[in-house]
Amino acid sequence: MCGVAGIVSLGAAIPPPSRAALARMAGALVHRGPDEQGLYRDARAGLAHARLSIIDRDGGRQPLADIDGTAWIVFNGEIFNYVELRAELMALGHRFRTRSDTEVVVQAWLAWGEAAFERMKGQWALALWVPAERCLVLSRDRTGICPLYLCEHGGRLLFASEVKAIFAADPAIPRALDAAGLDQTFTLWTAVAPQGVFAGIRELAPGHTRVYRDGVMRELCFWEPRFALGDDGFKGSLDEAVEMVRAALDKAVSLRMVRSDVPVGSYLSGGLDSSLVAAMGRRFAGDRFQTFSLRFADAEYDETAYQRLMVRRTGSEHHELVVARADIAEVFPAVVSHGERPILRTSPAPLFLLSRMVREAGIKVVLTGEGADEVFAGYDLFREAKVRRFWARQPASAWRWRLIERLYPYLSRSPVQHQAMARQFFGHGLAGSAMPGFGLEPRWRTTAALRRLFSADMRAAVAGRDAVSELVRSLPSAFAQWAPLAQDQYLEMRTLLSGYLLSAQGDRMLMAHSIEGRFPFLDEEVMAVANALPARHKLRVLDEKHVLKRVAEPLVPPEIVARKKQPYRSPNALCFFGADAPDYVDDLLSETSLRDANLFDPAAVARLVAKCRTHADRRGGDLSNSDNMALVGVLSTQLLHHRFVAGRPEAEPLAAPATDIDRLQHAEVFA
Repeated sequence: MCGVAGIVSLGAAIPPPSRAALARMAGALVHRGPDEQGLYRDARAGLAHARLSIIDRDGGRQPLADIDGTAWIVFNGEIFNYVELRAELMALGHRFRTRSDTEVVVQAWLAWGEAAFERMKGQWALALWVPAERCLVLSRDRTGICPLYLCEHGGRLLFASEVKAIFAADPAIPRALDAAGLDQTFTLWTAVAPQGVFAGIRELAPGHTRVYRDGVMRELCFWEPRFALGDDGFKGSLDEAVEMVRAALDKAVSLRMVRSDVPVGSYLSGGLDSSLVAAMGRRFAGDRFQTFSLRFADAEYDETAYQRLMVRRTGSEHHELVVARADIAEVFPAVVSHGERPILRTSPAPLFLLSRMVREAGIKVVLTGEGADEVFAGYDLFREAKVRRFWARQPASAWRWRLIERLYPYLSRSPVQHQAMARQFFGHGLAGSAMPGFGLEPRWRTTAALRRLFSADMRAAVAGRDAVSELVRSLPSAFAQWAPLAQDQYLEMRTLLSGYLLSAQGDRMLMAHSIEGRFPFLDEEVMAVANALPARHKLRVLDEKHVLKRVAEPLVPPEIVARKKQPYRSPNALCFFGADAPDYVDDLLSETSLRDANLFDPAAVARLVAKCRTHADRRGGDLSNSDNMALVGVLSTQLLHHRFVAGRPEAEPLAAPATDIDRLQHAEVFA
């Protein structure tokens, strides 16, 4: 993967983009593409690229044009079926000068226009400029693996893989956090594209394409999750479903292993998903297959025993990283700076450290198991929603609600430990069991309570807003006809997957150290097969990911297949307190800093901090889920404000770009 950026004039009277601004944008993205950088400029547009070379390492330099120079592109990602698309295009008469998937995208656009993106299988964020037509095309992959941000300022459209590149282009661009984006984050766990967390900066939604012609924009959706309607779905047996899933996943893994000119490693958490991906990937790795795991000094979060079971099964060259609370606190400012959004969990921080270890091992590409829980219904949230709907059919039942006790066995402070509280919490809103969002309502309700920490001005700014209602109003027309589990899966994909897991915890932590992640469970065909399956094949009574477990049985040790689901977690608020607490915590949570940012109420935060500090001093168990989210959410937001609003981070100076095309000066340089 790489970093892309650019500036396009939206009107004829706007001066050309400056080369210096484009160089600053590329410089701000060097961590995404350290191998080489490139620039293109003409009278109306400028493109910038920072390259991490994976395919056609010698010929795939960017910005890149077709052989006739009709269209120019900057591209981030991989098209895994580019070999097949190239053959189709050559049969149509298209000529190629490189072996890269990037050139295939250009030719696909020239051949098929907007329909090209429906044919592409992969992960991408791209900008394609056709000078003769004054046409800019922006596109983002189906699930939002690759980010793309947009900002209109001074008659120009600026776009980039990361917000910091947009800020680097023009110091006059206003910098402020967006109240609506924060309101969504402190309700849904993330701002939902196109909403962003910075005022005036939007995010291109996953599965969307924008086309600008002479400054006039048109946006279209070429993909969104779709599920079976009524009897239209899969009608075969469970055994047949297992074979379909196995075939689709095997193809997805093989493409992600073999379509690379550099070695591909694999993350290994010890859970079912990464273990299955590693087992499948091992067959295509040749003599040397490297795997990477996180261990935790806190035993509650550690999965070492299961990781080592899988290492013995694959025979991989294994790397382990032990993470302590102090490690998380130390890198947390860098994590937020790379993530560019508030987060309610510290989970991205260990992954930031893991990607650094991957880079030090000489690997550029890793497979991950991300996406399996959304696609095959792996979260406790889905089981919880099923129990609550079952309970709602007989709310007075003396035993139905007791099924809740089977959930969350891995939490030291499980919400089901106290029966009376659990019954009250999970029994809230049972009368609305047929309403959109019912399955995610407990999470949203818990998170929305954190808004009590907002300052008076922030509360006024979001008064009258309802993040859940806004989301519900945007649901597709077919949503109400889907099965309840499908509705819950759609909402989880639309919110947590794209905005948090693939962004703050995925792309940003990987690319902070120039690592490309590949996600077989988010392959288009895998998702299509899974979405056509009946709910009973995915959530069999309360057995999550049932069909996937059946796929894994011949490949993964039985101890891993049979273990209770334990999602990836890490220590949270208590990382930031105690004798080794870093100085920035007291500084950013001080009354002065809080009043300067004017996002949170200093008195409310002071009470929260005192509670955390007392808890840390007593060396007791963990804080409540709510207090953990509150502290991490406030601290990460304060860090974000300090870094990007109050501060002015400098972009890395750009060395001589490998590709430097300046049509204003009639200069073209290819280093």
